[in-house]
Amino acid sequence: MENTKSVGMIGMGDMGKMYSRRLSTAGWKVNACDLPDKYDSLVEEFKDFPNVEIMQNGHFVSRCSDFIIYSVEAKSIDAVVKAFGPSTKVGAIVGGQTSCKAPEIEAFEQHLPKDVSIVSVHSLHGPGVDPKGQPLVLIKHRASDADFDFVENVMSCLGSNHVYLTADQHDRITADTQAVTHAAFLSMGAAWSANNQFPWESDRYVGGIENVKQNITLRIYSNKWHVYAGLAIMNPAARKQIKQYAESVTELFKLMLAGHRDELRARVHAARKAVFGETGDVKKKLLLRDELLDQFSLGVLPEKKLKNNHLSLLAMADCWWKLGIVPYDHIICSTPPSRMWLGITEYLFRNPTLLEEAIDTAIDDNTFRADDLEFTFAARDWSQRVDLGNFDGYREKFEKIQKYFEPRFPEATKVGNEMIKTILRKTQET
Repeated sequence: MENTKSVGMIGMGDMGKMYSRRLSTAGWKVNACDLPDKYDSLVEEFKDFPNVEIMQNGHFVSRCSDFIIYSVEAKSIDAVVKAFGPSTKVGAIVGGQTSCKAPEIEAFEQHLPKDVSIVSVHSLHGPGVDPKGQPLVLIKHRASDADFDFVENVMSCLGSNHVYLTADQHDRITADTQAVTHAAFLSMGAAWSANNQFPWESDRYVGGIENVKQNITLRIYSNKWHVYAGLAIMNPAARKQIKQYAESVTELFKLMLAGHRDELRARVHAARKAVFGETGDVKKKLLLRDELLDQFSLGVLPEKKLKNNHLSLLAMADCWWKLGIVPYDHIICSTPPSRMWLGITEYLFRNPTLLEEAIDTAIDDNTFRADDLEFTFAARDWSQRVDLGNFDGYREKFEKIQKYFEPRFPEATKVGNEMIKTILRKTQET
């Protein structure tokens, strides 16, 4: 049966485009817009999607659409809703696709007419990931059951798993599952670029755990900077967690430099017990196996792997412990990178031999000391930029590193997609 109602899309970035294609293919009429200077290129890009009508601006989209999705940067949501919100069709439903809901909901409440329903959404994955089976958060903020059911019906064409949260719950959970994950990968990329190295070209970074680090780091840097800046800077819970991660990295690195083996071991094992419990059967319900991911290398594997202290992973568990976060509690709302990050952290901490090797390497082996130093600098620098709310500084650092790694993005994206399929399959089997 033909859909008689239409969906508006204000903001045609990568996610807005993905939504528009999926919704229009499912039979929904989509009214879409972006900045005026993008009008002609969008008309050309969507000429083969007859259900998508590109409009000049958000006023035209708002006045004729029954469900309007703002798919814009979190830092711009207030200004965009203020501009186009008053034109919203009487009785329409409005939602947003930003990664931080506090400013989004505040903008809706302040600038939308009172007769408008508010049902917000958030697909917890990037635009290049198949949404089928991925988490899709639905937030019934101000709406009737009928309006909420309509939004569910519209979004059902994505094939995602629906998760029902409040705006506050969403922001806390996305901070728990994404903020520190992004900070860790961003810091690794900053450290590698500072040392002028492509880790896959070195025999120092090999094996399944290293493959995850490299591929997801490149995947994150191949995306747009504002995707991560908005979540980190505008979410108070995220700021706190990123700051703690930087502190955990710094304090563990100082113990390594000072050679305090017993103190380092005690702290690492305290984190292990708090986050992962007693080790028990290391083969039981692991999200990932190191050997499973050996196939996803960007380089040629040498015969022998070098021992690594895995400072980034030790600090991750330490951070979760210090903040009282149990990452398994929110795995239904986690993104593919955060599931991979949890998977390799769990693999390290639930393998007594590997964990002890990391501790001994941290004290006795200087092979990665220069890398660890740059990683510590990077973690602290990202935290400071986030804490200051410095969007321009965040963008400058991100895009500089992005340019350094850009030549390897196509290959890393291809390999990363295969890794994501693997982690999803293993998560479902667990």
